[in-house]
Amino acid sequence: MRKLRLPKYVNVLSAVALSSVLALSPTVNASEQNSTQEKQEQSSKEKAKVNNLNQVHKVGSLKFIGEQRIPYNENFKGTVVGGLSGLRYDSQNDTWVMISDDRSAINPARFYNAQLTYDIKGFHSVELTDMEFLKQSDGTNYPNPAQYSTQGGEVPDFESVSLDPIDGTIWYTSEGDRAFGLNPFVRQATTNGQYLSNLPVPEQFKVSPTEETGPRNNMVFEGSTFAVDGKSLWVSTEGPLYQDGPLPTTDTGALSRITQYDREGNVLAQYAYPIDPIPAEPGPGKYADNGVTEILAVNDHKFLLIERAGVQGEDGSFKNYIRLYEIDINGASDISNIDSLQESKFKTVKKRLILDLNTLGLSKLDNIEGISWGPKLANGNDSLVLVSDNNFNSTQVTQFLAFEVLTQKGPKGK
Repeated sequence: MRKLRLPKYVNVLSAVALSSVLALSPTVNASEQNSTQEKQEQSSKEKAKVNNLNQVHKVGSLKFIGEQRIPYNENFKGTVVGGLSGLRYDSQNDTWVMISDDRSAINPARFYNAQLTYDIKGFHSVELTDMEFLKQSDGTNYPNPAQYSTQGGEVPDFESVSLDPIDGTIWYTSEGDRAFGLNPFVRQATTNGQYLSNLPVPEQFKVSPTEETGPRNNMVFEGSTFAVDGKSLWVSTEGPLYQDGPLPTTDTGALSRITQYDREGNVLAQYAYPIDPIPAEPGPGKYADNGVTEILAVNDHKFLLIERAGVQGEDGSFKNYIRLYEIDINGASDISNIDSLQESKFKTVKKRLILDLNTLGLSKLDNIEGISWGPKLANGNDSLVLVSDNNFNSTQVTQFLAFEVLTQKGPKGK
């Protein structure tokens, strides 16, 4: 993180894809064509439900379908919608789960359910359908910083959400708070937000408020994904631990740790991911960063991973640079027993650029932090959706970007 049912939102941007309908004989009328396509889409949805939440995928390249946005400060069930930092599609219930990184400052920490309507012809709507507050182990809402100082608990900074392929429960990550001495965590909850369990935090990820060791503030458990077999959970850090070296600059990259946990929280393996250098110079005296915002399993050894760079211009405004990579852990070194990546030899994971989102020509590309597989499209191809965290900022947007997944590789970064 850089920090009642609503009518369907107006379509902001849609890229029209070629439909197989166009190849049909002109003697077939429009109603027959529509009926055939509706049956294909319904069949695809049913197959997605049978396949449950996780599948093995293949990614060659992506084809942009379209964009939708939720208006700034949209109110739903008495809460302000924003800060959407994690996204997952629940194929069993044909709904989407979206977690907010509101630190209980505007409303208590929460997640939303929504219906996203898109097909190969365009992205048609986003419709919120429900909201649930996530609860602490004692059943209370997570406190904001002011409440924490008087009543304790843990200040939330939720960054990722995953759906359990085995039992359908919700798993979510929080980055903790270095100033308060609060460690990051991974927790399990019911689908109505009730606390179920908490994974133990490895020593290397525990914060130190006074010493430069462990995770930097706001740079730790940013991404998560279940393995396709559901037997383990992968968690990625946004940036390097103090002992793993400095943050990325415009000249040099950095290292993130991607950790595999079993369902009891034991570390099974850990790999180093090479973060790119910051892709552009900030204005004089201004801020810039780059880091990993989410991870998504493709198969048992490949993952999709988002790198998000924010570069502040001379006028104080930020430009986002978003790249989607496919990584492969085969051949990489297990670094789970390496205390400092500055002092050891190892092999990082391999990475391949799938898409540079800045090439899409969008009127605005915002702070993309969430990614999820979606339902199969009518032609049998996978779909993929990304979402941005607007930081509850009026100059930013909550945008959803839908893609068709092609198995053939396209031009580099396209």
